[in-house]
Amino acid sequence: MDRMTATPARRVLLAAPRGYCAGVDRAVIAVEKALEQYGSPIYVRHEIVHNKYVVQTLEKKGAIFVDATAEVPEGSIVMFSAHGVAPTVHEEAAERGLATIDATCPLVTKVHKEAVRFANEDYDILLIGHEGHEEVIGTSGEAPDHITLVDGPEDVAGVEVRDESKVVWLSQTTLSVDETMETVDALKQKFPLLISPPSDDICYATQNRQTAVKQMGADADLVIVVGSKNSSNSVRLVEVALGAGARDAHLVDFADEIDEAWLEGVTTVGLTSGASVPEVLVEGVLEWLAQRGFEDVEIVKAAEESITFSLPKELRRDLRAEAARLSGGSAQ
Repeated sequence: MDRMTATPARRVLLAAPRGYCAGVDRAVIAVEKALEQYGSPIYVRHEIVHNKYVVQTLEKKGAIFVDATAEVPEGSIVMFSAHGVAPTVHEEAAERGLATIDATCPLVTKVHKEAVRFANEDYDILLIGHEGHEEVIGTSGEAPDHITLVDGPEDVAGVEVRDESKVVWLSQTTLSVDETMETVDALKQKFPLLISPPSDDICYATQNRQTAVKQMGADADLVIVVGSKNSSNSVRLVEVALGAGARDAHLVDFADEIDEAWLEGVTTVGLTSGASVPEVLVEGVLEWLAQRGFEDVEIVKAAEESITFSLPKELRRDLRAEAARLSGGSAQ
């Protein structure tokens, strides 16, 4: 009888990699180093990364997040977020006499440079991405007269170009790989001579996190994605989990947002986090699950990540100067 009524073993499939990518890590450290170097306040245009906990933590340390450059007092320091900004934003900052620190993710900067290059060669650029997303706004601003936003396959029918032999597609870096390629396939059917960017614009971290979720999705009754609702890559992970066969999937910022009703009939929980999520939030969910019998944790490993990015050049320059001053030497 005991065997017949025994509770099935409960387990957690923990995705690897998950959480912070190199670009997010760089951006968050940049704000912290700027506060150490210059003191508060440091103004940040838009959220440095799309994560509620990170933003709240940096606010407590003295960062002030603003929606527009005009909100920054003249002569102050402003940092641009990891999502990147249009050239007009740099111009606005210069007009207000602001000292700027550009924390744009280098992978986003790569897309910006591609947009400029193709615009200079007079291509029509079809930018696959979500309307209103900060990264899309920044990339579009690099070549507004050449870029057309394509927000999914359903937009393709209405796309028009000047010369079908000179069309290229670029992409927002945080999209679902499958979603992007579905749009690319539709564009290629309409524009057979469409060319692709020199390298895949969807960032390595986005791809790796989606791959890990695909690997565990079919085995999970429930997938919990830790991330904020305005984080594109986190939202995509929920969609990828469901597409991979997970029975249910939800996005939460914190463990206390999990509804215990989600666990009904669940023996396997998949757990991951978006690229802007610190590990402490995942640890909170693991603890919450362990208290409810999900103590067995198995790692689902999709890739190794060793990429790091150096701090923004403005900070590196000033940090070198400060180090030289403290040591009594001179900065090189």
